[in-house]
Amino acid sequence: MGRNSESDSNGWSRARGLVVKTLVLIGGALLLKRFTKSTTRWDHARIVARSLSGEKFSREQASRNPDSYFNIRTLTCPATEMVDGSNVLYFEQRFFMVKPCPKDLKCDVEVSSYAIRDADEYRNFCDRPRDQCPLPEEVIDDVAEHLTTIYLKRCERGKRCLYEGSTPPGGFPNSWNGATYCTSELTILKNNEIHTWDRGYDDDGNQVWGVKEGPYEFKPAPASSFNGMFSPLNFAPSQPMEKRIEGSFVLQE
Repeated sequence: MGRNSESDSNGWSRARGLVVKTLVLIGGALLLKRFTKSTTRWDHARIVARSLSGEKFSREQASRNPDSYFNIRTLTCPATEMVDGSNVLYFEQRFFMVKPCPKDLKCDVEVSSYAIRDADEYRNFCDRPRDQCPLPEEVIDDVAEHLTTIYLKRCERGKRCLYEGSTPPGGFPNSWNGATYCTSELTILKNNEIHTWDRGYDDDGNQVWGVKEGPYEFKPAPASSFNGMFSPLNFAPSQPMEKRIEGSFVLQE
């Protein structure tokens, strides 16, 4: 009888062990599935749009290298969403349109800049109460001339960035300050930090505008009140900009 009890006990122990192992395997598989769930093309576009949005400063960089960089304040906010799902952001009298890259291109997200049909109607757009802003359908109608497009790829594992990319070779037409074309580079880092490098060139390839040393580094304002892609635009009152902003992102005179 003692042997039977011992046998039963061993049997239950083995069964219990088998159940525990099965549960561990199932739990591990579910956890693995959760973490390996593929990020969709639109997920990448939303991440980039969110990273570009909000109030940012180049204050730290300007403090380190005041001879080459200015303390610039940027403010970008959601304006509307296109029929195809593209996010439209307002940035300093121009629009950014953020959407997944076409499937035939080797990139993840494209960020295009557009002129605004009536830019005066959008002054201080991000600082206004929503009921004082143009309606979403009006914003869509006011998307005008295409200016530039930056093609972003996910950064390789181990790098500090999330996405990085640039305009295609040859850039886009630009006539400011004697330029015939311009190029832009954009890097999206963690914590909504972005690095931008815009330059203009003449017919001979000489740089005629834009900083030469490297990209501007914009970090979010510590007390930024931006909360979500399409939340009410409750930004702090606009402050005077230390340097004028033009071009697709920043124009250094």
